[in-house]
Amino acid sequence: MKAEGLTSLSTEHLKRLLKYLHRGELTLPLDAHGIAAAGFQFRHQELMAALRGLDEVAVRAVLVCVLAERLDADST
Repeated sequence: MKAEGLTSLSTEHLKRLLKYLHRGELTLPLDAHGIAAAGFQFRHQELMAALRGLDEVAVRAVLVCVLAERLDADST
C-alpha cells in the first residue's frame, strides 16, 4: 500500500483531530481503540501510518503543520 500520509483526510477532519487533542479526548500514543473512540475508524490506516508512536507534542506539531500548509495553499 502506498503511503499517503494525511493527504486523504479533509481539513475539517484534521481540525477535529486537533480539537480532540486539545480537549484531551484523543488517546496517545495513537492506537486502534483511540482512533475508533474519536470517530476516525474509517481512517485507521492513514492515521496509524502517519502518527503511530508519536507523543502529544509530536502529534500536535504534525497536525498544526499540515493545517498551516493547507491554509496557506488555500490563500494563494
